[in-house]
Parts: sequence; structure tokens; C-alpha cells
Amino acid sequence: MRVQIVTRHCDVPAAILTRAQEQLPRLTRFDQRLSAGEVVFEEERHIKRAEGVLSLDGGEPVVAKGEGPEFRAALDQMLERLSRILRRRRTQARDHHGPKLVEVVEPGI
Repeated sequence: MRVQIVTRHCDVPAAILTRAQEQLPRLTRFDQRLSAGEVVFEEERHIKRAEGVLSLDGGEPVVAKGEGPEFRAALDQMLERLSRILRRRRTQARDHHGPKLVEVVEPGI
């Protein structure tokens, strides 16, 4: 998975950038079609934000945002939201046709 990191109007510590580089590819366990990911860090006043966009082969992109007092909290919140969205999509794809109905046949007397 290609990972691109963008910072806007802020200086993000190297440890946070490394964490984003390592954690984003781990989301492929939910969907193998993930081809690229982009993380945008920005700071507005005293609020730190992280926005993640995951590109799927043959599907719509998955977007999640996180914010907090520190970049690490914003990144963790964004990663948690992305994993929740991907997990929900995987479950919906699996249960698309609904449960199979089982016909109960009682033995004739």
C-alpha cells in the first residue's frame, strides 16, 4: 500500500509520521483492495486534526477524520474510525444476501 503524508500549517513530530506510515498499511487486513492511503495533518488554533483517505481498487474512497489536543490522539481517533468503517463494510458485504432460511421438516406419522 502506498502511503502519502501531508502536513498543513504545522510541524508534526517524526514519531507521529512514522506511526502513521506503520499503522495505515495494517488496515489491509480488513480489505485487500486497499491500494493507497493519504493522511493529512493540520493545526487550527490549538486543535490538531488528522484526516485519512483510503483508496480502494474498484470502490469509493473511505474517509475518516480525527481531532484532539495532540497529533497522536487525532491520529489514533482517525485510525479507529477507519478500522470501524472497513469492518462494517466487510460485514455488510458478507451478509449481503441475508441469512439462509432452513426448512424444518417434521417426520410424518
